[in-house]
Amino acid sequence: MNTYVDIHIVQDLPPSCVNRDDSGSPKSAIYGGVQRLRISSQSWKRATRHDFTDYLDASELGTRTKRVVEVLAKEIARQAEDLSDQAQSLAEQVFQAAKIKLVDSRAKNGEESLKSQESGYLIFLSHRQIAMLAELAIASDRSGKALDKKAVKAIFKSGNSIDVALFGRMVADDADLNVDAACQVAHAISTHAAENEFDFYTAVDDEKARSEEKEDAGAGMMGTVEFSSATIYRYATINIGMLLENLGNNEATLRALTAFIKSFIRSMPTGKQNTFANRTLPDTVVIHIREDQPVSFVGAFEKPIAQDLTEGYVTRSVRQLADHERKLEETYGFKPLHGFAVSMESPEAVESLGERISFADLDGRVREVVARRLPGAESE
Repeated sequence: MNTYVDIHIVQDLPPSCVNRDDSGSPKSAIYGGVQRLRISSQSWKRATRHDFTDYLDASELGTRTKRVVEVLAKEIARQAEDLSDQAQSLAEQVFQAAKIKLVDSRAKNGEESLKSQESGYLIFLSHRQIAMLAELAIASDRSGKALDKKAVKAIFKSGNSIDVALFGRMVADDADLNVDAACQVAHAISTHAAENEFDFYTAVDDEKARSEEKEDAGAGMMGTVEFSSATIYRYATINIGMLLENLGNNEATLRALTAFIKSFIRSMPTGKQNTFANRTLPDTVVIHIREDQPVSFVGAFEKPIAQDLTEGYVTRSVRQLADHERKLEETYGFKPLHGFAVSMESPEAVESLGERISFADLDGRVREVVARRLPGAESE
């Protein structure tokens, strides 16, 4: 049976520039005919992945890099010190067996130029897969037999880490090694019209300021930085069936689900963080467990929330979210199996969105509901 976990978040973002474009401006989008602040899905997925490291062991996670040969060579040398001199060559053979094309790269080391091989694009591998590939390469060298290409591919298809299972992997040279992402993350947008602003800054040279040469005691540097502020709507959905397929067992699936819930809610992209100290937590989090299909509530804000200094944007955004969810349910009959709400708003504001609980209890309660729907579990 299908199971989807939808996460809806309303969050206040103070003056900041957490995610900027190639010109240094906060990203934006036109939605509902007006400009909105936008934070890309890639930016928040990276922030979520980095938050995993606070409480998940490295063995449950992966690494995404072009330097796959270097990473695998280090693991081969760690497992078999006597093969340190051959480690890079063995690592290259592994990726050649997987039909992943390698390209030359050069890294400066003093006056020497060291030639190495890397993939032409980022490859996402779990630490477990790296360890297993190293074991296979070592066994091949010890036995004198050529690498088993089928065994190499089998490792790529098994032992996925939590982050690989959630966010997927694309291998351009062999689609058979791809991992379909079990999680989709939307670009976050402001619930109202939002314009970028400029901060003109100066930095005083301390030594110049102390100098008796007052005519040269001005700023050591000056410039401008763009920023914006907004109340934003964030959305993500997890396909539990796909997550189970990627990880292979119920317990790993539930652990990945709860890890994503915690990290997606509390993480924040780190762009210009030292400049703006913009870390906030959501005002309201709504999680719906569904069996029909994932449903974003972004349509609640197609008509931008109007300015009202008596209430601000957050409270009215939550109210608009609840109203939109009610209309969707009445129109389409798409009713979630269960809903939970963590909110700083009044109980009345979120009562239609789900059972009100604390953040500390949220991931455990979602886990309980989803666990009952996994293969082998008792029916509800």
